[in-house]
Parts: sequence; structure tokens; C-alpha cells
Amino acid sequence: AGDKAPDFKLQTATNGKVSAFSLKDHLKSGPVVVYFYPKAFTGTCSLEARTFADNMPKFKAANVTVLGVSTDTIQKVTEFSKADCQGKFPVAADTDAKVAKSYDTKMAGVNMASRVSYLITPDHKVAAVHEAGDGVSHPMKMLEAAQKLKK
Repeated sequence: AGDKAPDFKLQTATNGKVSAFSLKDHLKSGPVVVYFYPKAFTGTCSLEARTFADNMPKFKAANVTVLGVSTDTIQKVTEFSKADCQGKFPVAADTDAKVAKSYDTKMAGVNMASRVSYLITPDHKVAAVHEAGDGVSHPMKMLEAAQKLKK
């Protein structure tokens, strides 16, 4: 935490609709949670997405944007955005793992991101980082950190 968060632009899908996402633009309206996950439609990743989706009212109340990022194709994340994400937040296709590399979350030897979440403040600083194998702790830890920011 405390480091400058690398800026990025990625193709995202929200509830099946594809659009571009710019971190810099979204930070203008408040903090952003960028959570990296290994693969859409796998047990833990699906559970993590559903937990983020269930908690979106709380993230919105804290004025926080949530973005999921994986190395899946835009087609795959478009489906995932409708299914496990319940259309409640955007998921991005970082197919070449460029963004995962810039955040140092790319797994060694495979084109996948590790499960790491970042809370980024409007001044591009990393306020909180959470690294854990389970999916459920990520939304809770990020929400906790976001609510502390608001105080």
C-alpha cells in the first residue's frame, strides 16, 4: 500500500454490454477496487464475483467503483458479467496480461493473474492490498478498507 497505481485502459463488460474502462477516468468520481482473479466460471472466482455482486450496494454507498480483471477473452468476461457478476459491476479482459504484469499479479509461467485486490484512491495511490486464495475475503477486506477511507 502507498504505491502509485499503474493507469490502464481495458475492454470491459457489464451485464453483457462491452465498453472501454479507463482507471484514470473512473478515479475522478471516487476510489476504485481493482480485483484480479485467475479464470471466469471456476469455483472460487465465481464465488468471489457473486460476493462482490451481493455487496455492491455497500460499495456504492462508499462511492467505490469495482472492477474485476482476468486474462479471459472479452467473450468470456461478457458471459461472466451477466452470470456470476449479476450485471452489477464491470469485468475486464486483460488477455495479454499486460495490466496483471504492471500490478505484479501475473502468475509465473502461465497467462493468468493471481487473486489479488487493490483499493485505489482518486490520487492514484494504493490504499489497501489483499492477497488470499479464498474468494470471499476479498470483497469484505476491500469494503472494510473503503469504508475507512470514507471516515
